[in-house]
Amino acid sequence: MQDNKAQPTVKVWDALVRVGHWALVTGIAATWFVHGKWHEWLGYAVLAVVAVRIVWGFIGTRYARFGQFVCSPVHTLRYSGQILRHQEPRHLGHNPLGGWMIVMLILTITAVCVTGWLYTTDRYWGEQWVEDLHVALTNVLLGLVALHIVGVIFSSLRHGENLVAAMVHGKKRAPSADDVV
Repeated sequence: MQDNKAQPTVKVWDALVRVGHWALVTGIAATWFVHGKWHEWLGYAVLAVVAVRIVWGFIGTRYARFGQFVCSPVHTLRYSGQILRHQEPRHLGHNPLGGWMIVMLILTITAVCVTGWLYTTDRYWGEQWVEDLHVALTNVLLGLVALHIVGVIFSSLRHGENLVAAMVHGKKRAPSADDVV
């Protein structure tokens, strides 16, 4: 990756997006190591973070808004082709594939949390299909998380910027003429 210390930067991700991202990382990881009430309460906390992120996706800052990074399927397929030809533009916010990954993560995390909650209700307590669905959705979530990490590494290397660091401090390299802002 390039040394970006001397290059001008711009603020892309606001504090709510960054804190929410790392709260989800921490909360989801923690649910793997605890059981019982702690697991349940961490699930509720994760669901609360997702709820805030959904609201922020409509009313938040420019790069937090779904309308800024959720592209049409045609546009996303076109972008995928550009990747294969090594011609994809750098995006200041999320690229089209990253945008759809955010949507899939939000939906899957929500589904995991809802099935976990259902399992605590009188109606669904002990229902094997609810537990099986919760476990299956958790496995889907793990797969999505792995793909997300691969995508972050790929984009970081391809565009010469540390996206993990950007999700900590919120800044990315200032756009060039070829970048999509």
